[in-house]
Amino acid sequence: MSIQTHAGHTGDAFASVSRILPGVALTGAVAAAAILVPRLLQMPALSPLVVAMVIGITLRNVVGPIANSADGVAFSMRRILRFAIVLLGLQLTVRQIGDLGLGALALIVVSLVSTFLAIKLAGRLLGVERGLAELIAAGTSICGASAVIATNTVTRARDEDVAYAIACVTVFGTLSMLLLPLAGSALGLDAAHYGLWVGASVHEVAQVVGAAFQGGEEAGQFGTVAKLSRVLLLAPMILLIGTMAARGRGGAGARAPMPWFVFGFIAMVVANSLFALPAGAREVIVPATSFLLAMALAAMGLSTDIGKLRAKGLRPLALGAVGWVFITLVTLGGVLVL
Repeated sequence: MSIQTHAGHTGDAFASVSRILPGVALTGAVAAAAILVPRLLQMPALSPLVVAMVIGITLRNVVGPIANSADGVAFSMRRILRFAIVLLGLQLTVRQIGDLGLGALALIVVSLVSTFLAIKLAGRLLGVERGLAELIAAGTSICGASAVIATNTVTRARDEDVAYAIACVTVFGTLSMLLLPLAGSALGLDAAHYGLWVGASVHEVAQVVGAAFQGGEEAGQFGTVAKLSRVLLLAPMILLIGTMAARGRGGAGARAPMPWFVFGFIAMVVANSLFALPAGAREVIVPATSFLLAMALAAMGLSTDIGKLRAKGLRPLALGAVGWVFITLVTLGGVLVL
């Protein structure tokens, strides 16, 4: 009897793997292509995450749903995403954040929180759905596409909302990458303050790197660490958003969903702070994390019906523009005060 039971469990496990394998292979292939595209185009600031989503959306809406891929796509969009976010913690240390100084850290926290709240308020005034407004707020205030898809684990918005929010942070983050180097030069900001401005305001990590290093090596380093400090704030923000979402759905006594992967993220930051990763391990983990995040974005694109996306109209885009202007000006004001 026990042998039969064991055989049954083995068969179930094999069937589960067989169901998800085609979809996982598809998202992996899209992610690999997305990582190659910026290299082939010689555009290192182009985020593979965004490219993966665009390829996924194109496949979904030109070719249609891919046969036998649904389970694996859903697996990539949930399980692989959470694992990638945990690994993201290995790119941060507490010391890196402390090196910025209290003034810079205060600026980052204040600008992040105020931007999130301002976009939430503007979303109500513009009539944008709560879930979509929160995704745009998270992507703008924290860390672009990664924040959007991580936040959606607790907001539980539709796939079309996620795609729209990522489109917003991509468009306006790219504008920042192009315009902030010109503005920094015109304002006469030194390397440290220019880098801090870029890191505290620009949406995607790749966009921060592309803009900050145009101000020189020092500006690039300041921008990168400032941006990674915003990434660290992803964990408490998800917990807060989850609590607010639960109350909105079920009243004051509602229980917030527990995103356990957030604690995994924090644990990785602590571990990386206490025990430095060998250079060889880092060279594997960093690109692996990007690849897994690209798989999640590919899955999101493969689940997105562009007809439903178009039906959202221009109001969410206007909300993204409001958030972009707000965080750019608030952080600039803080930098000038510092």
